Amino acid sequence: MKRGTIYMIPTPLAPEGTRSTAAIAAPVIAHIRHFIVEEIRTARRFLRAVDPQFPIDDCTFTEMSKHNNYDFNLAAIAPAESGQDIGVLSEAGCPAVADPGHQVAAVAQSKGITIKPLPGPNSMLMALMASGFSGQQFTFHGYLPMDVQQRKALLQNMERQAALGQTHIFMETPFRNQKLFDDLCLWLQAETMLCIASNITASNEIIRTRPIKEWRKTKPDLKKIPAVFVLGKA
Repeated sequence: MKRGTIYMIPTPLAPEGTRSTAAIAAPVIAHIRHFIVEEIRTARRFLRAVDPQFPIDDCTFTEMSKHNNYDFNLAAIAPAESGQDIGVLSEAGCPAVADPGHQVAAVAQSKGITIKPLPGPNSMLMALMASGFSGQQFTFHGYLPMDVQQRKALLQNMERQAALGQTHIFMETPFRNQKLFDDLCLWLQAETMLCIASNITASNEIIRTRPIKEWRKTKPDLKKIPAVFVLGKA
């Protein structure tokens, strides 16, 4: 029996991006009735935005467990083994890239099930594209350690490598962004270049690259705003 395909379907980073994302996702989503998602309510809203007539009530949704490293019920893969396609959706951006979904892909790989990633918005790459820093060599660190000394040591190591041309990308949860910004201004050298990309793809998107000494003078308001931070060499 022919197996189904698991589609990794990006979702908008901001409501304004729904139209462009939907143009790519709509033809694929049209025939899918099984979804593995980060958050069911967000997934249903996205599917309705893509197609107001989409038969959501005919679909099954398996939510990845936030309390167990986004694990999921392995039975959710079964439809693909019997020839049906499955869609994987995170809350925003590309599934499995700084978002849940990699475990779904890992199980599918182990079972020989085809995985098809769709193109779509990725805040880390979009921040890198606009930063002015080298995209030839870069590292994405995801969320930084909570321990203060570990975080400080990691950031200062990034700073040293950035001065040599290695770009470093990282992020924080929106309600901790302001504290991270304050730490960057406190711990990094005045001439170190920092790009802050906030609300990417939204109408109030801001992407700016400045030396730390200038950020210290004009502190942005990052409270509860999604943002990506990039250290590099201009």
